[in-house]
Amino acid sequence: MLRTLTVLSILATTALAAAQDKAGQRSPAEQAAISKIKQLGGHVLELAQNDPRLEISFHLQTEPLTDEHLAPLKDLPTVVQLNLRGTNVDDKMLSHLAGLTSLTKLHLEKTQITDAGLAHLKGLENLNYLNLYGTQVTDAGLEALAGLKNLRRLYVWQTKVTDAGAAKLKQALPELEVIGLETPKPAQPPEEAKPAEEMKKEEAKKEPAKKEEPKKDPEKKEEPKKEAPKKDEAKKPAPKKEEAKKEEPKKDAPKKEEAKKDEAKKPAEKPQEPKKEAAKPADKKEEPKQPEAKQPEAKKADNKPVDSKAEDKPKQ
Repeated sequence: MLRTLTVLSILATTALAAAQDKAGQRSPAEQAAISKIKQLGGHVLELAQNDPRLEISFHLQTEPLTDEHLAPLKDLPTVVQLNLRGTNVDDKMLSHLAGLTSLTKLHLEKTQITDAGLAHLKGLENLNYLNLYGTQVTDAGLEALAGLKNLRRLYVWQTKVTDAGAAKLKQALPELEVIGLETPKPAQPPEEAKPAEEMKKEEAKKEPAKKEEPKKDPEKKEEPKKEAPKKDEAKKPAPKKEEAKKEEPKKDAPKKEEAKKDEAKKPAEKPQEPKKEAAKPADKKEEPKQPEAKQPEAKKADNKPVDSKAEDKPKQ
């Protein structure tokens, strides 16, 4: 553990020493310019630990740019990248970039510069990247870039640069790549008046097209066929009625059960009837007491078979 801590402390001290050496290598004018840019809201960064060259950006600036922001750049000969994207920089402010011969990358997209501002970039001999997207630059402004022999990429989206202007610049800079050219659509020539004979031919071609319209009638005749499924749909509720009918027996089922229950109750009432009939035999016994019931028996005595028996008795 002690060894690792000692190694880390040694690395930290060497890094601080290197930073101090770099700071010591910069002149007082450079140090003052860097501090001034930072005070005004700009960002100053070194490209790498072992590369003291500077990258300066104002694209995150909240306040509008003035000459005071760009004036310190003349004291920084090691600036290689400058970002002014989306700021209010104009043609006059670009005059502060005239002496930045070490500049290799410049962002001017979405700014207010025109052809006049590009004239201040003639001395940037090491510039290899230039972004003019969304500016008012035209083909005339590209002529100021013909002396930048190291220029390799040029972005011209949403500018007034044409194919002809880009081609002319490429003649001076064969290795240049122009990106974002918008080729305008060719204007369509006005239609010439057609002769009367051609008009008649076109009308003749249109007539058969009109005759073909009756072919659409069969499609109209087929429309009643579409009504057939509607009838079927009308019939479809019938199963619902059947279901209702099927459900009705289910409703009668409880009625039958009630009838069965009533019938089950009736046998319970029938045993009471024999009690009433028990009283009736007494009434029937009283009937023989009446004299009228004996008359049929007298009639039976008057029959001849009875007399025959009486006559046979004396013979014995």
